[in-house]
Amino acid sequence: MFFKQKKEIMNSNFLIKVSALLIHAAKIDENYTIQEEEIIKKTLLELGLKQKDLSTTIKDAKKLEENSNQILEFTREVKNLPNKDKIKIIEVLWTIIYSNKEADMYETSLMRRLSGLLYIDNKTMGDIKDKIRKENS
Repeated sequence: MFFKQKKEIMNSNFLIKVSALLIHAAKIDENYTIQEEEIIKKTLLELGLKQKDLSTTIKDAKKLEENSNQILEFTREVKNLPNKDKIKIIEVLWTIIYSNKEADMYETSLMRRLSGLLYIDNKTMGDIKDKIRKENS
């Protein structure tokens, strides 16, 4: 299990917002792949989502992401998580970005904005990026 606070994670609104954030990262380069969706699904299951709720949560998250013009509503609940849990979310975001072996300028810009919104310092963000990039090269 991803987090210790299972009760909080089982909140479907939280899971939809996390999913929307992950989908946003996957779509920002205009190349949303099956591999990226599989990473998102795996992450949601690790967060405690039940397999039977997976397709509904993804569908709701896609709708939320498509109808939103800012990432603030996706990050509100994530920023209040303990730092180690936020770092796991950041690792998943970088894994999605580097699933195609490279990060474009839109993906990099998104991660810079997220580091500020989630209160992750630049060194930590850079270390996570380098770790994930090496794992995916």
